[in-house]
Amino acid sequence: MADVDLEFIARQNERVLTELRCVRDDLRVLSAIVQRHDHAMADLLDELHAIHQWMIGITELHKLEDQSST
Repeated sequence: MADVDLEFIARQNERVLTELRCVRDDLRVLSAIVQRHDHAMADLLDELHAIHQWMIGITELHKLEDQSST
């Protein structure tokens, strides 16, 4: 078995800490992407609801026009 000295442990510790910083940065970026998609999905649902309400209004208008023409 190879001898392990404090220098080796220090280098390995620094390598692990550097990798951990990279993982944390990646996690921040991915979290921001997820939040952006979540907001976009909520906005899309609001827009779909508004379009649905508008279509209901148009349908009601057509019904009123049909009733008035008869």
